[in-house]
Amino acid sequence: MLPSPQARPVDIREILGLAVPAALSTLLGQAFRVIDQYAVQWLGVAAQAAVGATGFVVILFFAFISLISAGAGPLMARAVGAGDARLQRRVLGNALTGIVGIGAVTLAALGLGAEHLSAALGISGEPAVLATTYMRALAVAGLPLAVMPVVDALFIARGNTITPMLLQGLFIALNVGLNWLFIYEMELGIAGAGYASGAARAVALAIGLTILWRQVRPDFSALWPDETIRRVLRVGFPIAVNVAAYTLVYWALLAFAVSPLGPEINAALGIGFAALEGCAWPVFYGLSLGIASVVGRRLGAGEIEEAKAAVRLGLPLSTAAGLTAALVFRFAATPLCALFTEDPIVLEEAIRYAHILAWSQLFVAWEALAEGTLEGSGDTRTVLWWSAPLNIARIPLAVLAAQRWGPAGIWWTINATTMAKAAGKGAAVIRGRWAEVRI
Repeated sequence: MLPSPQARPVDIREILGLAVPAALSTLLGQAFRVIDQYAVQWLGVAAQAAVGATGFVVILFFAFISLISAGAGPLMARAVGAGDARLQRRVLGNALTGIVGIGAVTLAALGLGAEHLSAALGISGEPAVLATTYMRALAVAGLPLAVMPVVDALFIARGNTITPMLLQGLFIALNVGLNWLFIYEMELGIAGAGYASGAARAVALAIGLTILWRQVRPDFSALWPDETIRRVLRVGFPIAVNVAAYTLVYWALLAFAVSPLGPEINAALGIGFAALEGCAWPVFYGLSLGIASVVGRRLGAGEIEEAKAAVRLGLPLSTAAGLTAALVFRFAATPLCALFTEDPIVLEEAIRYAHILAWSQLFVAWEALAEGTLEGSGDTRTVLWWSAPLNIARIPLAVLAAQRWGPAGIWWTINATTMAKAAGKGAAVIRGRWAEVRI
């Protein structure tokens, strides 16, 4: 069992010791979309547009996964903080059973509905055909992609962010090699990118699950669902709804605001969202995960003031990360975006996206810190109430803004609503009710 968190007061070393590996782990874990975006560029603009558009379908897939990962993490953290070995075993077993069931059903729906999903994204022609092919490949090979986030969440909840980071590094190394092998050497085209991601993740999952199982030492009876799965789902449900709403909003933005402007704008959004934000967000989210782990374990041990101290220590770290991302988006956008496309129109629009989104990166970092605090305590409903309405408001606002200012209007709409969400969640953290939530 891990040492009790009450052994010493929380300090910056504890936060950084969790946050830095968690940030690297999240960056590497999400990198398969960036790698796929990069790897398919020699298949043409249509392939890049397809991967960029389906990124939001992948996020919707992970919304279902978060039913388990977002609920199991806080519950495991509370169990570790309280020294409750039995609950730790039940959380691990029930979470694995739940995620395999949810993952299998979700992947089946993805494969069977891939063509309809492509149409719903608002893309047509060759990009739609390629998107359908890519999603079907992910459906075939994607179960390890579903299970691994749950395993990662349980490691992090136990105060271990090093192991997930190493496993993600292994995954990336395998994914890079398998992408080239499957896409070009085996001539599987865009489907090869999906197969490569699933195969690489399967290897990392086998190793991670073996380590976690040996640490927690459940018997197989823990796999049988009991009241624990209901507790997991109760905490995870608001986050799953929130992620799903976020994804569906971007889906609507694609269909009604972005896609009507042309495939170049679709490709630019894919590059900006997957490549640039796909690198910045994991840094913010890594700090969020570190804070969530400390908050959950400290609350489980009854150390409310230490949980609050962790949040205060996280504020300057998130501020520094947000300002750094803003500077990168503003001054390094051209060389970074040029790595992902040789099309001059796509490059111009991707740079525009980066320059505009630079203004909101500090607020994204603050929002992530607030979410880590709320989710780590199990107060996931507050996250939902401050996220979903403002995300939904993006649809009509972006459509109107696009009609007047083109793509820039869409990107500024995203900025404005991001700032509002950060303010609302930050105020909820300051009020402090999260420290009294029972899960």
